[in-house]
Amino acid sequence: MKPEEQARQIIDQLLEQAGWVVQDRDRFNLGAKRGVAVREFSMSTGATDYLLFVDREAVGTIEAKKVGETLIGVEEQSAKYRMGLPGGLPAARIPLPFTYETTGIETRFTISRRKAPGFIHEDESRSATRRQNTRHLFYPLLYCMQFFCT
Repeated sequence: MKPEEQARQIIDQLLEQAGWVVQDRDRFNLGAKRGVAVREFSMSTGATDYLLFVDREAVGTIEAKKVGETLIGVEEQSAKYRMGLPGGLPAARIPLPFTYETTGIETRFTISRRKAPGFIHEDESRSATRRQNTRHLFYPLLYCMQFFCT
């Protein structure tokens, strides 16, 4: 098994522990649970490792990397996916508000907030990196939808 596949197995477990249902792109059901993570989803800008849905709306992406890989440079790759949602899929907003880059051990996340309708203020983005209790970083997406995506 490749190192990135090993990381994905860890990420699947962490998502499930945090209350998400993880599904394959070929057969996904957005009504299966409040939080649905779809593996290897094809975006218009490339394939993201996971596309995250809350209440049937796309809210973010997760980019998986092998353990030990530096996550700082991956943020640019994730930023492309935030803008690349295929037409016809419901979204909380575009660009998607949440991006995660993770090895399953270390996780980097960015939350972009909107101050006025139609305007994203990148200076209001928040980024952080965490090494311990990575599974807890996936909880905010279920809770923060009402705060960040309304």
